[in-house]
Amino acid sequence: MRQLQRLRVVTQQIQDQFVTLTTEQQHYLSRVLRLRSGDRFLALLDSGVAWLAQLEEGTAELLEPQSVKSELPLDLTLVISLPKGSGFDDVVRQVTELGVRRIVPVMSDRTVLKPSVNRHDRWQRIAGEATEQSERSQTPMVEEPIDFSRYLNELEPPKSDDLRYFCWGREDSVHLLSQLQTDLLAGDQIDMSIGITIAIGPEGGWTDEEVSRSVKAGFVSVSLGKRILRAITAPAAAMAIVGAVIEAD
Repeated sequence: MRQLQRLRVVTQQIQDQFVTLTTEQQHYLSRVLRLRSGDRFLALLDSGVAWLAQLEEGTAELLEPQSVKSELPLDLTLVISLPKGSGFDDVVRQVTELGVRRIVPVMSDRTVLKPSVNRHDRWQRIAGEATEQSERSQTPMVEEPIDFSRYLNELEPPKSDDLRYFCWGREDSVHLLSQLQTDLLAGDQIDMSIGITIAIGPEGGWTDEEVSRSVKAGFVSVSLGKRILRAITAPAAAMAIVGAVIEAD
């Protein structure tokens, strides 16, 4: 069976097993993907469920649910101090491809960027595009930017099976890979109910006060190696390490 093309849809578009396609979606299916009435594709719902769909005139019929195993089996959150310029666009795209479930942009003490009001919609759109490109079934949620101090204040105490790490490049910390192997692989198999949160600071790094407050909030200091990574490189490195540990045979 040939590889089916994929399209993201939201549940509000569905009624009686039919998807009402937007003008943009119709253009994408017919002009970009060259599909015709009667052709089939995979409809990826925002709930994370995939359906085999058949294209009709202006609509698509949902035929049967499909098993799409492209998601990391546990909940992965990235907390990141906003990098300068348009670098966060690349961060959103890369970590979406690598399987993150939730992205929390924060303004730390050394954050330079002050995001405009319309940036959030752009970031969520980029996440959606990266979801389709990487053939994921679920689009990560990009939260509204928040002060890092407020984020820590609003955090609930960590559950016994939640793991929280903050990357600290100028400290003699355990490598993230080693820490994950210790925390996740203690038993015969990984507990997939575990939630992982990784916090990555700005180009200038976390302040001592932010480090202290993070530790009090249940975060463990980890390293991404002996080199100092850029703020737009570190998130991809961290997500790739997590994915390698979880998905290794």
